[in-house]
Amino acid sequence: MTTRGLRWLLLAGVALCAAPARRAGAQEAPAKGKPLAMDGVAAVVGNQVILVSEVMAGANQARASGAQVNSARELAKLEKDILDQLIEVELLVQKAKAEKVEAAEPDIQRQVDETEKRARANFKSESEFRDALKEAGFGSLDDWRKLQGDQVRRQQLQRDVVQKLRRDGKMTAVNVSEREVTEAFEENRAKLPRKEARVGLRQIVVPTTPSAAAKARARAKVDSLRAALEAHPEDFESMAKRESMDPGSRELGGDLGWNRRGRMVPEFDRMMFALNPGVVSPVVETTFGFHIIRVDRVQPAEVKARHILIRPQVDTADERRARVLADSVAAVWRGGGSYDSLSVKYHDEAGGEDRTIPEYPRNELPEAYRNALEGAGLNAIVGPFTIPDVQGGTSKYVIAQVTFLDEAGEYSLPEMRERIREQLSQERSMRRLIDTLKKQTYVAVKYDPLALVEPQH
Repeated sequence: MTTRGLRWLLLAGVALCAAPARRAGAQEAPAKGKPLAMDGVAAVVGNQVILVSEVMAGANQARASGAQVNSARELAKLEKDILDQLIEVELLVQKAKAEKVEAAEPDIQRQVDETEKRARANFKSESEFRDALKEAGFGSLDDWRKLQGDQVRRQQLQRDVVQKLRRDGKMTAVNVSEREVTEAFEENRAKLPRKEARVGLRQIVVPTTPSAAAKARARAKVDSLRAALEAHPEDFESMAKRESMDPGSRELGGDLGWNRRGRMVPEFDRMMFALNPGVVSPVVETTFGFHIIRVDRVQPAEVKARHILIRPQVDTADERRARVLADSVAAVWRGGGSYDSLSVKYHDEAGGEDRTIPEYPRNELPEAYRNALEGAGLNAIVGPFTIPDVQGGTSKYVIAQVTFLDEAGEYSLPEMRERIREQLSQERSMRRLIDTLKKQTYVAVKYDPLALVEPQH
């Protein structure tokens, strides 16, 4: 794509379906031999006007995005499609206003900020960015941001009004027959994306746990800190910065922010919600280690707390012990042992590891899983293989069984049936809504690009 084309694409904003209908503006010069519609008006929807310049701008944007146009008729057909879309957008926006649907302005400004950031990243300097704005016809950055905001706002209104109408039962599902599903599948078969390879599995993850001696040393350490706080509770924050082994809260003096019930592991959660503000807890043991907790503030259903974490140290001997255990678990499982019994006894539930991973894209699995599952057939048991224990800074050992296997290739009708049925139903429901809105709203089309290129009889 040329630099000019890239700039057009970046500065034109979001998708065509969000393009706002202009209420006034200069008409672009027509192509040679192609007369303008009267007063540059392409269509009137209710009391709003869509200009021919907007249709042309939409066609230019579509072409910059990859739409192929090889003849005057194809260009006219593209312009007609763009005009139809702009009319439908305006109908939905007007319906949103009638339904008192309002866009969330903070969300709009956030999206505009993100769009500006992405656009700026494609230019080497501020002056180059400003020059591109002028080249695209914007008098200032504020003008460009206003256009982006209008586009995002209209897009949000369309989405929200459709959701509201569905909730209110004003957009009912349209039945689709088996014959229609089959016909749609055959017509679009060549356009369907190839399905990616997917795999499902169940697993037992064996964690590396500290030795009894390491736990005793950590306990002695946390007890000494708790005793020091007994004498000087005001030192809690400075002690957390100095001693806590929680990297996420240490620099904040142990601050965990506001938390509702159920966010933390059960032992921590129970103590945190039992404390009064300012009281230092006794030592609490969890799978993460030993904690000292202090609640700073309380409000209905949530508390703001701090903690100091002392984690037992693990070493290579602990990792070797975990590997031996994982080898033993794998041998028992392969020998016919009960998965349910083994997983209850050995799986790292406390570490947040999933027992099952159903129908997951193979190429999105972590590398360790992809390597271990390479060439494994259905029901095969693989491992142990290692994955990092981010919380503990060590390794965990995974034994996994393949429970689902689907190779990459073309989708079949049974695989696509319900997806096609749902899509056809939604499309027809939307078409019914648009047709109803057209009957309820004054719509006058003034510009027919196909009539300008096709022979008149």
